[in-house]
Amino acid sequence: MTDTPTSALPSPLPGPVSIGVDIGGTKIAYGVLHGDQLLSRHVHPTPDTGWEAVLDAVAAQVQALQQEHPDARLIGVGVPGPLNAERTRVKFAPNIYGFTDVPLVDGLRDRLHQRVILENDAKAAALAEAHLGAARGTESSVYVTVSTGIGSGIVLNGRLWRGRHGIAGELGHITVQPGGPVSGAGLDGALEAVASGTAIARDASYTLNRDVSTKEAFALAEQGHPGVRRVVQQAMKHIGVALADLQKVLDPEVFVLGGGVASVGDYFFSGVQAAANEYAVGFAPVTIRRAQLGGDAGVVGAALAAQHG
Repeated sequence: MTDTPTSALPSPLPGPVSIGVDIGGTKIAYGVLHGDQLLSRHVHPTPDTGWEAVLDAVAAQVQALQQEHPDARLIGVGVPGPLNAERTRVKFAPNIYGFTDVPLVDGLRDRLHQRVILENDAKAAALAEAHLGAARGTESSVYVTVSTGIGSGIVLNGRLWRGRHGIAGELGHITVQPGGPVSGAGLDGALEAVASGTAIARDASYTLNRDVSTKEAFALAEQGHPGVRRVVQQAMKHIGVALADLQKVLDPEVFVLGGGVASVGDYFFSGVQAAANEYAVGFAPVTIRRAQLGGDAGVVGAALAAQHG
């Protein structure tokens, strides 16, 4: 368990006070957001005995935070995986044991007797980067996280764009290579099946005939290994082309890239930017920024989701 102590406030901050909860496969992060400051952040292991135990743990920590911050009555929760259209249930969350068709909003409301706002974790991070991170000050942005999979969120005029059925922004599931590798969602040639960290490690491992991590694949590519370099360049090109296509469709002010793969540094960003530039010739330029909030994006985004309803 890792706890970050509550910061002392020099003076009252404007704006609402909200609690953000970011549920992951191995850990749950909690934070209290007041204005544009994250006052405290706590991290606890995710229970591995089913969704009831997860909700019990979340409720207990939220109650503890509300003892410290009595004004924090707004609660937002971010989770990986798809939600139902009403954003009350989690259809399934990969890597969280027993997290299938979970009535999360009703379950936490029964435990806390308070309103709870549920959000997909990538969309929550998009909201965080738009309001307090790399896209702060813009009217439109697209956040893309490239990690085990590829998630994204679209923010227009300060609010998440969800679309008619609540699925807007599922960039990782667009088809970029018909007949290509099958994704976790059962789609052939989806972007995350050919360009995520998982896909890069898979293809680099095949090229070298041994297990290769995503981090090692990028290191070998930068060192000039011909086969692995081609694998990584193809992945970066797929992402860059996807961003160029979105630029033509949505024309956002900025794209924000985050996630574990994006953290490898300049090599990744320059490769994605080069591909985006190539496929956006004659249209608006593609502006790409690095995510700024890092591991706090999920907590901050969940807290902002609670404020925005």
